[in-house]
Amino acid sequence: MITLKKEDGPADLDGVTHLSIGVSWDPTVGSSGGLMGKLRQKKGTDLDLIAIAVQGAEPVRLAGLDSLDPLGNGSLAHSGDNQTGRGDGDDETVTVDFARVPSNITSIVFIAAAYKKRSSFQDARNISFKVYDATGGTTQQVADIWPSLLSNDNGCAVAKAFRVGGSWKLEVINETGKIKQGDEQALMRFAVSK
Repeated sequence: MITLKKEDGPADLDGVTHLSIGVSWDPTVGSSGGLMGKLRQKKGTDLDLIAIAVQGAEPVRLAGLDSLDPLGNGSLAHSGDNQTGRGDGDDETVTVDFARVPSNITSIVFIAAAYKKRSSFQDARNISFKVYDATGGTTQQVADIWPSLLSNDNGCAVAKAFRVGGSWKLEVINETGKIKQGDEQALMRFAVSK
């Protein structure tokens, strides 16, 4: 079993065939009280978990938003878009089947963003990124990553899986930044800068 912390540096994924990363959050009233606050909480907020497959230094595929199987073989699969933050457990997940990832993919960067217009990290509470070893059809949590509440940013680079020779490593990043909402190229530039 692996355990992950940012301060530990990259972890070897030897023996890990499947990895899942999930994001969960709760809707909040934000700074609005009364009726407006209740309406905001009922509507929820839309955060997005996105995995970007990188070839060398170039982003080449994106899992998330409206793309659930960008590599076409199930090796990088997204669970679908939760637009409210309601429900138990993870609201969105990405699962990687390392044996099926094409050899030209050198890394996969996992980011979460308040990507769509009128969405905001500040309109969500209890944001949590969980990393699971999903080898053998079971899921065992190996990390729970919490972004800072002091940030006014709308993106968080969560983690990065990368090839070293014939094996994979995973590094916890947990760094926030600003991404122009609705701009996929800004999203990808943010991911490859990590």
